[in-house]
Amino acid sequence: MEQLREIMTSKFPSIDFEKEKNLIDDGLITSIDVVGIITELEDAFGISVTMEYIQPMYFQSLESMWEMIEELA
Repeated sequence: MEQLREIMTSKFPSIDFEKEKNLIDDGLITSIDVVGIITELEDAFGISVTMEYIQPMYFQSLESMWEMIEELA
């Protein structure tokens, strides 16, 4: 989880990932941002994000992204 936090904080330094739980719904990250996030997560964690996981619910918070990573690992 710490590695995920570091990746996201370096990519989006103005977002407080401890507080924000609706990153997409609140417009803090866009669908274009998600494409970049997926690429970084695949490289960092050795996973392949399949189409079923390319949904807003998996990118709303660090916790939801981490759950996705654990399912795909």
